[in-house]
Amino acid sequence: MTGLSTSQRRLDPGQPYPLGATWDGSGVNFAVFSAHAEKIELCLFDASGKRELERLALPECTDQVWHGYLPNAKLGQLYGYRAHGPYEPQRGHRFNPHKLLLDPYAKQLAGALVWSDALYGYRVGSARVDLSYDRRDSAPGMPKAVVCEQVMEWGDDRPPNVPWSKTVIYEAHPRGLTMSRSDLRAPERGTFAALGDPRTIDYLLKLGITAVELLPIHAIVQDRVLLAKKLRNYWGYNQLSYFVPDPRYLTDGGGEGGLRELRTAIRRLHAAGIEVILDVVYNHTGEGSELGATLSFRGLDHASYYRLLPGNERHCINDTGCGNTVNLSHPRVLQLVMDSLRYWVQMFHVDGFRFDLSSTLGREPTGFDPGSGFFDAIRQDPVLNRVKLIAEPWDIGPGGYQLGRHPPGFSEWNDRFRDDVRRFWRGDSAMRPALAARLMGSADLFDHDRRRPAASLNFITAHDGYTLADLVSYTEKHNLANGEDNRDGHSDNHGCNWGVEGESDDPAINNQRGRIRRALLSTLLTAHGTPMLLAGDEFGQTQSGNNNAYCQDNKTSWLDWQRADSDEGRLQTAFVARLIAARKAHASLRAEQFLHGQSEPLPGIADIAWFDERADEMTQEAWQDMHGRRVILRRAVLADGPVRGQREGGIVDVSLVLVNGSSDDAAFLLPEPRLAWRLLTDSAAPDAAETIVEGDSLIVAAYSVVLITASAMTKPTADLPPEP
Repeated sequence: MTGLSTSQRRLDPGQPYPLGATWDGSGVNFAVFSAHAEKIELCLFDASGKRELERLALPECTDQVWHGYLPNAKLGQLYGYRAHGPYEPQRGHRFNPHKLLLDPYAKQLAGALVWSDALYGYRVGSARVDLSYDRRDSAPGMPKAVVCEQVMEWGDDRPPNVPWSKTVIYEAHPRGLTMSRSDLRAPERGTFAALGDPRTIDYLLKLGITAVELLPIHAIVQDRVLLAKKLRNYWGYNQLSYFVPDPRYLTDGGGEGGLRELRTAIRRLHAAGIEVILDVVYNHTGEGSELGATLSFRGLDHASYYRLLPGNERHCINDTGCGNTVNLSHPRVLQLVMDSLRYWVQMFHVDGFRFDLSSTLGREPTGFDPGSGFFDAIRQDPVLNRVKLIAEPWDIGPGGYQLGRHPPGFSEWNDRFRDDVRRFWRGDSAMRPALAARLMGSADLFDHDRRRPAASLNFITAHDGYTLADLVSYTEKHNLANGEDNRDGHSDNHGCNWGVEGESDDPAINNQRGRIRRALLSTLLTAHGTPMLLAGDEFGQTQSGNNNAYCQDNKTSWLDWQRADSDEGRLQTAFVARLIAARKAHASLRAEQFLHGQSEPLPGIADIAWFDERADEMTQEAWQDMHGRRVILRRAVLADGPVRGQREGGIVDVSLVLVNGSSDDAAFLLPEPRLAWRLLTDSAAPDAAETIVEGDSLIVAAYSVVLITASAMTKPTADLPPEP
């Protein structure tokens, strides 16, 4: 207690709700959960955060929430907690009042985490390892929570509420998206201010994007091991606080002005009709395994916040591969997650969330459960069940792969789409049936419980893995820059370098790579489901073969806008924009319901049909041809929505997707009946103008996709039975 005030003042009892620090104009109410603590102290710091002024015991504990009210406390007050209780790692308890703890409900932070051995609850290097006990004060190296007022006038801001069927997602890193934009002010590059800059938004609009999915923006722990290698955690999947934006994305480093930058960016994106989806990481925290640091949750109640090994509670269950697993089976821990999600929707107007390792979130002690407490809570919540919910449906725990098994209301990252489409265009045999399933929204995975094609979140590439340009330029990963001797990252990426490893000056190789990239993008954007584009893939972003650039906060990962401004980059970007525009304009490319060939929107034209290049309907024998690499997909739906009958008549949108995955150009006959076809895109000729199709056949180049469409009026059907 040396150097602390000798003041004998006590806190008033205060209230157990809301959790966190709440200023009411006359003082501040402090409330924090701990089921096993014996005493919790509120620690007050000076404005610099370097000097601890007072420690005041929270006087009351109601329903395992410790609370107290500090009269006359003001906005801007810096604080933390110290928790007293048993230090018994074998029983899962790791209380150590020498460690300053961050409030899990902190809304603003002051200062940065400064690594030292004092941040650990045990003596680092001790022969007893984490069974030892460390008495050094961790406060000098800890960020402090700041009492702040959460008020924001949003005016007429309204969420765009883009229907799932019309959604096109752009996955982007909030820093890497703009760090190399020379046309933006240097202090704003890589921040939310740059995200909301009109030039950034104009680019997204021209591309046709309807939603930006941002990699984690929550405040993170910079890994000590990475800093020792002079690297940094770039992706941000290492959470410290679930209510605070990471200071690196704010021009003022974390003050209220920076928070306004984020709100302003979201408001501007909304005004342009673009939604904002946050990638959130509630499955683990940055405190790591039982050998990790004591920063917040561990020190407040390790046995409640984390899943521990039954019968050997000294050890954390590591279903996430990150050292610990957040215990969402505990009601207060689940409350923390739900409160955090609602905070981002209500205070920042975000439009949805992508849940990292969502199988962890749905795992109860008995295993993964689509009716788990987390899924039940979020589906009934009046705030959260109206936003977009996206699951990454796997983790490394038991029964961790749960693609297609999440509850209705969630879209799921579909890695089967990624892998099957990659393998088809790489030239693997027997992949035509798998390609067909993915083009139709993966009904084999998602057509149950009244789910819709949008439940399949389709992607070719994402932040985790190769960029699209690298997928066609590298057969092997090249991750030496990560400092792990190329052991990290996936080894089987279903990629092909098409002649030489890495970048090439050979025009033939580059032409082939460009053609495959456009074929992959054409497949993505003509498939039913929800397409997600990795930022930069539209113009050929490369990471030089690094398929795990999580620690590369540098030009390896930052979007190369000079490449985007090259002739080739502009050509490819314009082609992607045409594909997205075609998808938006033609309902048959984004049907709201699964199609099964059981209705005829037009006479002789089923809602879905498959043909070979001779326009013969595909037979079971044809589907089983291991070497078949050509196919025609015809789809037909009412232009204003899914096919629900023809009672009122209307315009039917019909499309043909002609796929030639072979190494030879081929003549494709167009299926009967003949319509007034218009060719919209040809991946082999990205700059070719839209044209009217003359005749009854088309030449489809090797390794390419052609999209043609037509429309026709269907007559009302008078003899249909009455609508139910």
